[in-house]
Amino acid sequence: MSLYGMMRTGVSGMNAQANRLSAVADNIANSDTTGYKRSSAEFSTLIMPGTGGAYNSGGVTTTIRSAVSTQGVMTYTTSVSDLAVNGDGFFVVQDAGGTPYLTRAGSFVPDAQGRLVNAAGYQLMAYSYANGDPAATANGFEGLVPVQISDQQMTATPSTEGLFSGNLPAGATPPSGPPPSSNSATAEYTSKTSLVAYDNLGNKKLLDVYFTNTGAGTWEVSVFDQSKATAGTSFPYTGGALGSANLTFDTTTGKLTGTPDSVSFTVPGGSTLDLDLSQLTQLGTGFTVADAKVNGNAPSSIQKVQIGQDGVIYAQFEDGSTKALYKIPLADVQSPDNLTAMPGNVYVQSTDSGAVHIGFANEGKLGSIVSGALENSNVDIAEELTNMIAAQRSYTANSKVFQTGSDLMDVLVNLKR
Repeated sequence: MSLYGMMRTGVSGMNAQANRLSAVADNIANSDTTGYKRSSAEFSTLIMPGTGGAYNSGGVTTTIRSAVSTQGVMTYTTSVSDLAVNGDGFFVVQDAGGTPYLTRAGSFVPDAQGRLVNAAGYQLMAYSYANGDPAATANGFEGLVPVQISDQQMTATPSTEGLFSGNLPAGATPPSGPPPSSNSATAEYTSKTSLVAYDNLGNKKLLDVYFTNTGAGTWEVSVFDQSKATAGTSFPYTGGALGSANLTFDTTTGKLTGTPDSVSFTVPGGSTLDLDLSQLTQLGTGFTVADAKVNGNAPSSIQKVQIGQDGVIYAQFEDGSTKALYKIPLADVQSPDNLTAMPGNVYVQSTDSGAVHIGFANEGKLGSIVSGALENSNVDIAEELTNMIAAQRSYTANSKVFQTGSDLMDVLVNLKR
């Protein structure tokens, strides 16, 4: 056995245990860091080829691995912007330069511009609802924008869709006068209700909705702007009906059949509103309103923010209405444990981790998003202290090997004397 090889092997062992101790030190230091994933030193043998029956000692190589796929325990907080992933997936964040990263550290708070930023200064990224329902970009970060919520800005949302459900009396007969769609002064109807909608500036618009029986299982629905009604009577309305449709019901089941099952019209000063009537029935009882909903809101500032398990960020306004602002995606890779760790408790993909894929919470193998919770580090202090003691003893043993080799080398050098 070569004495030089023996000493080299001892140095290799000491270096390996030093790496192990460094990983332990990092783990203990970050045991209270939100979303931190413990690192461990994995060893493998380094074999040197032997010649002529002589044994050449090799050594040990070290690979540092992070237990990224092991989830930490969740701690619940009182902050809505504290986020945790329950299951697989990472939040997408970016630094000040716009470079995207992955992280499990969800301790986000608003900065001076209303952007959600975690403790390391990374901004939370999401898809905006500004251009309709968002769709995830499966193979890239394009389309993601920083989540920015300001409670100082007032907003007004025009009404674009609504739902009306209830019952129309099956025993009704057609009125003798013309239907409301004629806008005649002598128009007659079977039932009437009213709905509140909002124009582009957030002004409330009160709409009169008339249901008129036109035969066995057939009805006409007409919508008018109440402010245009004739004083003291209603009909005629200035400008006529905003919209009307003819409905057909199955006389044996009382359910709405065929099309149309909605009525579309333009809200005065606003946008086109599609009122869903598919839940209407025609049964043997009186006119009943079961539910009536119309989206939109009057000018108001954001009172509070809510985040669902699907990652949708809702703003709740002073009048109690809500509006979807952003949808937080989750990113994942084939081998999370092989992601490259970067400063600030973030990760980037590596050649061993596989490419980043982005989707939404609860889709496929991706987990859910928990608002008002933080994921603790997955460090076990007792385990780290045990590893530290073991590494210390191994380091001491390897140092003895080196020291013994050094002593034998002194003997060899002094043989001539």
